[in-house]
Amino acid sequence: MNYIKVFGATATALCISVSAHAETLTDALIGAYRQSGLLDQQQAVLRAADEDVAQALAGLRPAISYSVSAGYGGSSTFDRDTTDRWSLSASVGLSAEITLFDSGRTRFAIDGAKENVLATREALVAVEQQILLRAVIAFMNVRREEQTVGLRRNNVRVITEQLRAARDRFEVGEITRTDVAQAEARLAAARSNLAAAEGQLARSREEYRNAVGRAPGTLATPPGLPSLPRSEDEAVQFAQRNHPDIRRAQRLVSVSELQIQQAEAAMGPSVNLSGNIGLERERGGVYGLDSTNDVDTRSQGVNITLSQPIYQGGRLSSLVRQAMARRDQQRAGLHIVVNDVRQNVGNAYADLRVARASIQASQQQVRAARVAFEGVREEATLGARTTLDVLDAEQELLDATNDLIDASTQEYIAYYQVLSSMGLLTADYLNLGIQTYDPAAYYNMVKDGPTNRSQQGRQLDRVLRALGKQ
Repeated sequence: MNYIKVFGATATALCISVSAHAETLTDALIGAYRQSGLLDQQQAVLRAADEDVAQALAGLRPAISYSVSAGYGGSSTFDRDTTDRWSLSASVGLSAEITLFDSGRTRFAIDGAKENVLATREALVAVEQQILLRAVIAFMNVRREEQTVGLRRNNVRVITEQLRAARDRFEVGEITRTDVAQAEARLAAARSNLAAAEGQLARSREEYRNAVGRAPGTLATPPGLPSLPRSEDEAVQFAQRNHPDIRRAQRLVSVSELQIQQAEAAMGPSVNLSGNIGLERERGGVYGLDSTNDVDTRSQGVNITLSQPIYQGGRLSSLVRQAMARRDQQRAGLHIVVNDVRQNVGNAYADLRVARASIQASQQQVRAARVAFEGVREEATLGARTTLDVLDAEQELLDATNDLIDASTQEYIAYYQVLSSMGLLTADYLNLGIQTYDPAAYYNMVKDGPTNRSQQGRQLDRVLRALGKQ
C-alpha cells in the first residue's frame, strides 16, 4: 500500500489558517525550511557530490594542454681565443591524451560517484525531517509554556484573593495566624513557580527563534492531526522501505561494492593514446641576435601505450582488502540503521499511546479536581474546612490542568515523530505550498562536465553567483 498517497490527503490540513493574524504551524514549518542553515549546508554538500560525477566522467575524455617557453643562454669555448656563443630560443607545443581502456576502473568510479549522489540526496531528506520536526516541537512547546504561564498567573491571582480573605477572617477571629501564614507561604511558592514558568517560556521562545528563524508572535491553535497507518506493523514496513536513513545506507553499500571493483580494476592493463605537436625556434650569433642563424624545429608524434602494474609492494592488494573491509562496514551499518528505524517507529507509537492515555486520565483528573476544589471551598466558608484544605485542593486542580496541557502537547509531538520515523516528515508530503529544493536540477547541469566557456558553464556560473548571494 502506498501510504504517501493515503496519508497525503490528510496532511493538507496543515495549510488551514486558524486566524488571519495568528501564526500557524504551517507558517513555522515554512520559516524553518527557508531559514535553516543546516539545510543550506546539506544542499551544498549535495552539490559537491554532484561535481564528483563530472570529475569521474573526465577520465573518459581527452586531456588537452599546451605549453609555451622561451629562454636565453650561451656557452663559452676556451682555446687560443675565448669565444662566447649566445642564443635565443622559443617553443610552443600542444599535447593530447585519452585513455582507451583501463579495465573498467573509470567506469566503476563514475557509477560509484552516482550512487554517492543518491545517498547524499537521502541525507538531505533526513536533514529536512530534522528541521521540520524541530519546528513542530518548538511551536508546541511555546504554546504549552504560554498556557502554563497563564495558569501560574491565575494561580497567583486566586491565592492572593484567598490570602486577602484569610487576613479578613483572621481580623474577626474566625481563623488563626497559622492559616494566614499557610496562605502567605503558598502565595510565595506560586510567585516562584510563575517566575520559573516565565523563564521556561523565554527559553522556548529562543528555541523557536533558532528553529524557525524568527521570534514567535501570537501562535494559532494547531490544525487537525494527520492520519497514520492502521497499525504499528504497517508503519514499520513502510519505514523499512522508504526511510531516508535506510535508503542512504543501501546506497553506501552499493558505493563500497563499486569501490572494490575499482580497486581490482587498478591491477589490470590500461591503454592510453597520446599525441603532440611542437615548434621550436633558436636564434644564434654572438649575442643571440643573428637572424641568419635561425634554426626552426618542428616535432609531432602519436603514441599508444599499453601498461599494467606487475609489483607495487603489495599496495594494490591492500587497497582491494581495504575496500572489502569498508564494504563490510557499510553492510553492518545498514543492519544497524534498519534496527534503529524500527526502534524509532516503536518508540514514537509508544509515546503516542502514553500521551493519549495521559490525556484521558488528565481530563478525568481535572473534572474531579474541579469538583473537589469547589466543594472544599464551599465547606471552608461554613467552617468545615481549613485554609490549607482549600489551598491543597486548588493546587491539585492546577497540577491536573497543567498535566492535561502537557499531555496534549506530547500527543501532537508524538504524531509528528511517527511521521518522521516513517520518513514522511517532508515539505512535499506536508503540502506546505512552497517551492522546495530540487536535488536533480544542479546534477543535471554538471553531470556532463561543462566547461566555463560553454553555454551550460555560463549558466552554472549564474546559478553559483545567485547561491552565493543568499
